[in-house]
Amino acid sequence: MSFKLHPQLLADCYDLGALDDCSLLLHKNALLPWFILVPHSTENELYKLESNLQNSVQKSINKLAQFVESHFITDKLNIATIGNIVPQLHIHIIGRFKNDFCWPLPVWGQSEFTPYKDDKLDLIKQALLEQIIKPDHLDHLSR
Repeated sequence: MSFKLHPQLLADCYDLGALDDCSLLLHKNALLPWFILVPHSTENELYKLESNLQNSVQKSINKLAQFVESHFITDKLNIATIGNIVPQLHIHIIGRFKNDFCWPLPVWGQSEFTPYKDDKLDLIKQALLEQIIKPDHLDHLSR
């Protein structure tokens, strides 16, 4: 299998490394805790994944969703596999707040953007290490 992250995902996100059988990304818009999991597969639909990989991906979604909900104290989670623009299978896990910049509308297509500051990225990485990721899986933080 020749797995490579889609260029649009790399342009829009920080590559935080791996969570089990997925690449773990953080969207560059700091207005929301917006993570993306990309299963290490060439399949483009969740249901097409081999059952062991499906189970592993679901466990990763659950771990990351619990992290986002508890770490950021969210009002709601949005978990979706849209893929209309980026055809590579990827799962959005987005923490939403009743007072966020686009509540209750979807986050897609919104133009408001605030970049992360380095110290905030480091805090998120450290929290991920402490709560859900084995240190050898969180191998880098691309900036």
